[in-house]
Amino acid sequence: MPISPTGAVEPVAPTGYLTPAAPVGSGGDEGFASSLTGAIDNLQQLQSTSKDLAIKAVTGDLDDIHSATLASTRAQVTLELVAAVRNKGVDAFNEIMRMQA
Repeated sequence: MPISPTGAVEPVAPTGYLTPAAPVGSGGDEGFASSLTGAIDNLQQLQSTSKDLAIKAVTGDLDDIHSATLASTRAQVTLELVAAVRNKGVDAFNEIMRMQA
C-alpha cells in the first residue's frame, strides 16, 4: 500500500502575546533585560484585558463568555512563562555566584 505525501507544513503565525527576542548574533540592540521588560509589559496588558472582560462578564455586559475565559487563560499562561524565565535567570545568577575564581 503506497503512502501518499503530506501537504507542506505551514509556519505557525505569531500570536502577539510575547515578542520573540532577536536571534543571537543578529546585531540587534535588544538584550535579555529588554525582552523581559517587554514580556512583563505585555503581561500587564493581558491581565488588564482579562480583568476588564471578567468585570463585564459579572455585570452581564459581555455577550460571549469565551472571550473572557480565553483572556484569563492567556494571562495565566503568560504569567507562568514570565515567572519561569525569571526563576531560571535567578538560578543562573546564583550558579555564577557559586563559581570559584
